[in-house]
Amino acid sequence: MRSRTPDRLCAEAVEVALSAVEEAFGPDVVGEHLGVVAEGDRVVTHLFDCRQPAYRGWHWAVTLTRASRAKSITLDETVLLPGDDSVLAPEWVPWSERLRPGDMGPGDLLPTEAEDLRLEPGWIGDSDYPVSDPLSDLLDADEIEVPPATPPAVGTIGAVAEEIGMGRPRVLSRYGLHVAADRWEEDYGPKTPMAQAAPANCVTCAFLVPMAGSLRQAFGVCANEFSPADGRVVSLAYGCGGHSEAAVMPKPLRPPPPVLDETAVEALPLHPDRHASVEESTPAEELGHS
Repeated sequence: MRSRTPDRLCAEAVEVALSAVEEAFGPDVVGEHLGVVAEGDRVVTHLFDCRQPAYRGWHWAVTLTRASRAKSITLDETVLLPGDDSVLAPEWVPWSERLRPGDMGPGDLLPTEAEDLRLEPGWIGDSDYPVSDPLSDLLDADEIEVPPATPPAVGTIGAVAEEIGMGRPRVLSRYGLHVAADRWEEDYGPKTPMAQAAPANCVTCAFLVPMAGSLRQAFGVCANEFSPADGRVVSLAYGCGGHSEAAVMPKPLRPPPPVLDETAVEALPLHPDRHASVEESTPAEELGHS
């Protein structure tokens, strides 16, 4: 049972503990003596302040002990420990929980667990059902060589499934479909500000490309290059200002071609020649006078 009272000889050996930590880490990083803590029978830990700027709130812990009925002090260990107000690194999180969309790059491999809740077998009844290995032992390797896929044996369910176009060993489960739907609706769903201000929904838009499978009942792909959702999976209840029927522009009116009036009529001079009319009337006048 641990003794609450520090051993007297070990507690009085402050100089022994101080010299031990100064010898190990240097006198410049060791501060004043903070006290002693009883770790057990004839086992005492001396605490010293740490002066390193990067370890604010930390302290040096030097553990001393002695044998029963012995007066000589023995050094057990010297460590640096955090205090109540010290700066600590965040708690370690597994890589599978730290991974975020967009983190994968060229050459990266993302293994899936054999019992992934998002997936389910593409067919059942085959004893040689293939599953993807976690590849956890290969993640730290510099070069990862993925072995080639072995085709299913002739006559097995896997061979028949591949022949009729169902060659995927695993497909999305109902849980995987719901998770994907919730994720897609978060960015391009009916509750987004863009959809709230849209004149109509995507279900009536000509730029919506329907999806295959059961998800086509609620989602499609936007094909409008001017839309913020171009090339993205959108909910049928989503919408934006680029809706095909939001504001249909009428065709501009074309003026009729000009009509040239070519009616055949006798041309009348605007200014007749008076001298010609006088000469034509002279012979008649002469005949009258004669």
